[in-house]
Amino acid sequence: MTTTPSSSETPISTETPAERATDLQDERLVRTEGIGGAVLAFRQRVRGGDLGSLPVVIGLVVICVIFQVLNPNFLSSNNLVNLTLQCAAVGTISIGIVLVLLLGQIDLSVGSVSGLAAAILGVGLTQLKWPVALAIIVALIVGAAIGYLYGLLFTRFGVPSFVITLAGLLAFLGLQLKVLGPNGSINLPYDSWIVQFAQATFLPPWAAYALSVIAAGALFFSDWNRARRRKKAGLSTGAVSVMLIKAVALLIVLLLAVAYLATDRGLGAMFLLFVLLVIMMNYFLTRTRWGRSVFAVGGSVEAARRAGIRVNRVYITVFILCSSFAALGGLLAAARLTSASLSSGGGDTNLNAIAAAVIGGTSLFGGRGSAWSALLGILVIQSISSGLTLLNLDSSIRYMITGAVLLLAVIIDSLSRRSRASHGQA
Repeated sequence: MTTTPSSSETPISTETPAERATDLQDERLVRTEGIGGAVLAFRQRVRGGDLGSLPVVIGLVVICVIFQVLNPNFLSSNNLVNLTLQCAAVGTISIGIVLVLLLGQIDLSVGSVSGLAAAILGVGLTQLKWPVALAIIVALIVGAAIGYLYGLLFTRFGVPSFVITLAGLLAFLGLQLKVLGPNGSINLPYDSWIVQFAQATFLPPWAAYALSVIAAGALFFSDWNRARRRKKAGLSTGAVSVMLIKAVALLIVLLLAVAYLATDRGLGAMFLLFVLLVIMMNYFLTRTRWGRSVFAVGGSVEAARRAGIRVNRVYITVFILCSSFAALGGLLAAARLTSASLSSGGGDTNLNAIAAAVIGGTSLFGGRGSAWSALLGILVIQSISSGLTLLNLDSSIRYMITGAVLLLAVIIDSLSRRSRASHGQA
């Protein structure tokens, strides 16, 4: 005769110690939901090597503090307005570099492509008498065609991107010289709308304030919508209080920044265009199937191919976007300088665009990064340049400091990658 245990008896647990520890950790996370849970999750990501944008944000704050102490004009509204305008052109080029780095590839020709686009704009406006819109469209089409050529050479013949784009750097530099002609320099009409857009177009304060409110609201809605989808899928979600705090914090920062910049000329339209491009690419990278495919290919090409991702199509589209962003950046640079010349896209344009993507937090090993890396990285580079200019230091110092910051960013990336690997094995 069998007996059944009474309800007063305590059942014997069959869980292993590891399972009990996991349950306790899950209960701890549930109890600390909200701000405490967000802080705990952030600490766990940092311990796991997922530093994100934390190092570059800290570095940017340190740079601003140092240069403000050395020269009180560094954080003046006039200097900050100039700094934002200086960021737009090279920052736009850097967006494309972020994309190719996410695939674990590189494009060394973005400077030459941007210079070629500037030459097309100059010749189209002054010699061929094209409308501004037509000159811009032709330059962007040429940029996209160059990227398509890179993609075909890479996917069809397996030529390394380093070699392809190095050849492109030389070839399109020569084509730029050919388009410019014997004079080598073309002045753009100052009254053309693209020049006015780059130099003299600033948002009125009310419009800048309105955009700040829209940006904060969009952040809250994006987080809330993502939490709703995760809840529907049975996954953990963040607390609404955390989402609200993030949105309010962003709103306060943006309103203060707009109010301070408004004491001078305000928020430049060209810098706003750059920020909108960053937001757009961030959306495509994080919210679309194409973006997930980019990260998957950058993480493991073979795994992505076995998962049914059209790897070659991803490579081609990314190379097209990279060259298109380079062409657009060249157009903005030419408009701001009111000229297209032999120096367009030359000098340190190439290096700064690549350095901005890496310093901003995009991994050289592929699969990790964000469109925001272009914005953060170019802010660091231009802050260093602006600060050293105010201190009347030689440009050689700027190159050495920028190189040191770039090396530090690569070291941090390597260490965090090693930390993630060790935690994964554990």
